[in-house]
Amino acid sequence: MTPSSAKCRCPGSVIGDPSRRSFLKNSAAGFGWLALSSMLADRAISDAPRATRTQFPARAKNVILCFMDGGPSHVDTFDPKPMLKEHEGKAIGEGAVSKRSQSSASRVWFGSPWKFKQRGESGLWISDLFPHIASVADELCVVRSMRGELPLHGQQNLLLHTGRIIGQAPSLGAWVTYGLGSENENLPGYVLLNNDWVPNGGLENFGSSFLPASYQATMLRPTGTPVDNIEPSDTRELQQRKLALLAEQDHEFAQQSGDTNAIEGAIANYETAFRMQSTIPQIADISQEPEHIQKLYGVDSKDEHQHLYATQALRARRLVESGVRFVEITCPSFDGNNSPWDQHSQIKTNHEKNARVTEQSVAALIIDLKQRGLLDETIVIWAGEMGRTPHTPKVTESCGRDHHVDGYTIFMAGGGFQSGIAYGETDEFGNSVVHNLVDIHDIHATILHQLGVDHMSLTYRHGGRDHRLTDVHGRIIKDLLAS
Repeated sequence: MTPSSAKCRCPGSVIGDPSRRSFLKNSAAGFGWLALSSMLADRAISDAPRATRTQFPARAKNVILCFMDGGPSHVDTFDPKPMLKEHEGKAIGEGAVSKRSQSSASRVWFGSPWKFKQRGESGLWISDLFPHIASVADELCVVRSMRGELPLHGQQNLLLHTGRIIGQAPSLGAWVTYGLGSENENLPGYVLLNNDWVPNGGLENFGSSFLPASYQATMLRPTGTPVDNIEPSDTRELQQRKLALLAEQDHEFAQQSGDTNAIEGAIANYETAFRMQSTIPQIADISQEPEHIQKLYGVDSKDEHQHLYATQALRARRLVESGVRFVEITCPSFDGNNSPWDQHSQIKTNHEKNARVTEQSVAALIIDLKQRGLLDETIVIWAGEMGRTPHTPKVTESCGRDHHVDGYTIFMAGGGFQSGIAYGETDEFGNSVVHNLVDIHDIHATILHQLGVDHMSLTYRHGGRDHRLTDVHGRIIKDLLAS
């Protein structure tokens, strides 16, 4: 994919008469015309030249990222380590100290408070912390050999989302929608279902950076009006006149600044917002969903946080069903100050709280997608930015686990990934990867591959060179993929 071809793919539409079309064609360096020609209201989105966007047959069309902000403990969820219990309270020693975790030789091993069992026909090991996810074990492709770069939330969040620990790059969702667009002209291609919490690293985790602004995430709140100003206060005719005025102002701005990305993104965003006014409220309203589906997700929960997360998870299914390309769901923070899964103390109490809030809805999402025939074409990702140390300063009833990126776990489901498998291995204490090392660039490359996109070819020229999501890294892990 070349930068020039990317420009003609930017979603956006301008609704107006032929004279306005002529105006746009001759203004703003022609970018208004690009938006107009590709996204007129009376033109179906399927007519856009999207056939050239995939380099090979795609196994998946959509992505839902269930982001477990803060770092769930791998040795308490999907990576059982009996040796931790056997050696609990014993010093880890110099050989186990790592720069990729909060560690010192005097720290002691800490066994899991939960028991592990083999689940489903596949026999996948999952702890009692996740009873609902355990019920869909045969759908999961678990990667136990992830390794990050720094044991810091902000840097690891940015690495997970953008492939860079310093950010300043488009997010995975932005790259996916840049490469593939949306299947519904009335909806954005990338939606963030936020739960009133912005993770470390900030909104840059969900931004488009140097890509046109139309590829950044559109945020939907869990309660109240889902998007600011989504309910129109003007008549349709008046809105169209305002849009024409904005196009004129954009033309003047382009002449002064030459910032074509800003112009292109602004036009696309104006017009997408115009069309979203009727579509977003309808999709966000889950009240018409059958009662058994709402209960499946946990919408009926008396726990406020679980109710909100369940609502967003159900919206995620409705969004991909409606053609949104990439959806991310964030976790709620219980105190509004700390990352949800970041339990340096009270890990048993707090991990159980986070599990109660999220895991029923994640399992329901997989079940619901499958029963609707959508799981095969939707990649569901469950991932935090890091794991947690298999050791602690001192084993007590209130102890916790600290930051750890030398070995952690994520999983995928659907979208052509193998099901019921565990890939990779950490050592007998879960302290570091010993087999089939995987980094986030490999995961990004493999996800793009399943979407029919070559990660080496998905580029955008900025600052004098071609950029890509995986930069100079990334390999497709074919052992994760179904034949």
